[in-house]
Amino acid sequence: MRGNASACFGCPSNTLKSNACNTCQMSRYFDYIIIGGGLAGLQLALKFGTDRFFEQKTIAIIDPSPKNTNDKTWCFWEQGEGQWDHIITKSWDKGLFFSAEKEIALNLTPYRYKMLRALDFYEEVHNKLKELPSFSFILDTVEDIDQASCVVSGKTDSYNALHIFDSRITSDYAADVKSSILYQHFKGWRIKTIQETFDPDVFTMMDFRIKHKDSTSFTYLLPISKTEALVEFTLFTPYLTEDIVYEENLKKYISSILKLQEYTIEETEKGVIPMTDFPFHEDSTPRITKIGTGGSWVKGSTGYSFKHTEKKTEKIISNIQKGFDPGEKLVNKDKRRYDAIFIDVLKRNNEMGENIFTKLYSRNEPQKIFRFLDEETSFTEDLKIMFSLFHPQFLISFYRKIF
Repeated sequence: MRGNASACFGCPSNTLKSNACNTCQMSRYFDYIIIGGGLAGLQLALKFGTDRFFEQKTIAIIDPSPKNTNDKTWCFWEQGEGQWDHIITKSWDKGLFFSAEKEIALNLTPYRYKMLRALDFYEEVHNKLKELPSFSFILDTVEDIDQASCVVSGKTDSYNALHIFDSRITSDYAADVKSSILYQHFKGWRIKTIQETFDPDVFTMMDFRIKHKDSTSFTYLLPISKTEALVEFTLFTPYLTEDIVYEENLKKYISSILKLQEYTIEETEKGVIPMTDFPFHEDSTPRITKIGTGGSWVKGSTGYSFKHTEKKTEKIISNIQKGFDPGEKLVNKDKRRYDAIFIDVLKRNNEMGENIFTKLYSRNEPQKIFRFLDEETSFTEDLKIMFSLFHPQFLISFYRKIF
């Protein structure tokens, strides 16, 4: 043991507590350790905490950050009332898609597209889990895992568990020649105007009227009120770019499309999401289950992860209760093949993105697209959507990725 204290924000005092802490009774030994207190880690922790099957189990969540800032925004679609409706920022049942030459109205009913600020999610889950004596929140940076003994070594301390759930990316996926990779990278501004500018009942899924040269790039608009919106410039490219690219295109979109000259930037967010068919989940072992991005939970063709995470954490809980390996059947290999083909096409022909997405939204109802992206469609339905996107480059990628 390399230290006698760990930073624990499960304690009300939010200070360094020894392993004999009377407030949180934190121990070096746990039934389950979750590495990473982001979306996947907290969704899984909440599933543990709300299921009586695990009420006698001790669980630690290890993360180097207390998660007390709004570092991202998640969006997802679902039908009817949802678990997070009481903390979502805004939701819509109408959307728009713009290509350079076409405008498509999207009627999402019975779905709603929902916007959730990460900080609101973190606070909600933290507050629920802090009430449970079986949970410990540990501020530490994980440096190594001994797979044989199931010991997690952090910068501050070491921790033992019967099973570990690890959300970190631990493979050099960018160097893998067998996999295709794009990066979904973006910068967004939450802007505020003096005059009423936005229609808060309609969001913009994709707007290709402003693009970075020879790339799949678009703007995403989430109007929160008539005077406030999140405007985000996004690229799906095999490369990353400089900050000035996002900012120049954001300014261009705001001035030429939104026709705004005066506004204030209230908040900024920026991120990079790997869109790849790399098999992160194969890093799982009998005692370590990879989760989140590190477990192939992010939808490779879109970067969406929120609802996929809900489903996969439910599956983990079910697997444990049935005596199966926690990672049993978490990944749908058939659906990953579709993602692999799509990613490979855009990697080799990145300028084709606008054409492909225009076909997707003009030839398919939003409800079918959502079911396809949620991996709830039949093989026949999958084929219909894939054929709606047809281009000779898909045949090339099909043979590259399937054979």
